[in-house]
Amino acid sequence: MLGRLASKRLTEIRQVFRQSPQATRSLSTALNYHLDSPDNNPDLPWEFSDANKPKVKEILSHYPSNYKQSAVIPLLDLAQQQHGGWLPVSAMDAVAKVIEVAPIRVYEVATFYSMFNRAKVGKYHLLVCGTTPCMIRGSRDIEDALLNHLGVKRNEVTKDGLFSVGEMECMGCCVNAPMITVADYSNGSEGYTYNYYEDVTPKRVVEIVEALRRGEKPPRGTQNPQRINCGPEGGNTTLLGEPKPPPCRDLDAC
Repeated sequence: MLGRLASKRLTEIRQVFRQSPQATRSLSTALNYHLDSPDNNPDLPWEFSDANKPKVKEILSHYPSNYKQSAVIPLLDLAQQQHGGWLPVSAMDAVAKVIEVAPIRVYEVATFYSMFNRAKVGKYHLLVCGTTPCMIRGSRDIEDALLNHLGVKRNEVTKDGLFSVGEMECMGCCVNAPMITVADYSNGSEGYTYNYYEDVTPKRVVEIVEALRRGEKPPRGTQNPQRINCGPEGGNTTLLGEPKPPPCRDLDAC
């Protein structure tokens, strides 16, 4: 009984994905299988650009010749940068050919890591940290401000193709929560940047979006003018001088 219900539900999901391109884009990371579409199928030609072929060789040089498959993640990252921020199945197949493995070995990696996008994103892909410290500090308000300002839902792309908004887990700057990351694919892999914007507010993230729309590069890092990097507002109150050296060089003998 449960098997029949599960099979029926899976069939319904497949039909929704086939009928609605919007659903395919919005829920592309929800299920780990691929459905061919006109702009994402294995018959479409794809190869690394002439500018990126030397980078492919450089990446492979870091690994023994019999362990080429170890380069799968940096090669997928390079392919994603080249393809405007997302990985079509033909790009994954190209990576599989380079590292001489079955395509499924590449698909396994691309579907496991959320940093690999398997549907189109904007030229500026905005990622809001959703982990506990940022959530406590108002990350949901940050995301709502971005979605409302851009008129999209999470993982949708604006009509002009410039922006998309997603969620990401801990970015490692909890002391500067809340924060967002901007993956800039506007200039291909040659001009790709991945910058943190910390201590943001709903007002500030909208200002960052509009600066990017104008082609400007907003200052990265903390957006709180009262802080320097991760330091407290008003400046440090401890550790103001050089730390004292240990009383002897042989720490075990101290």
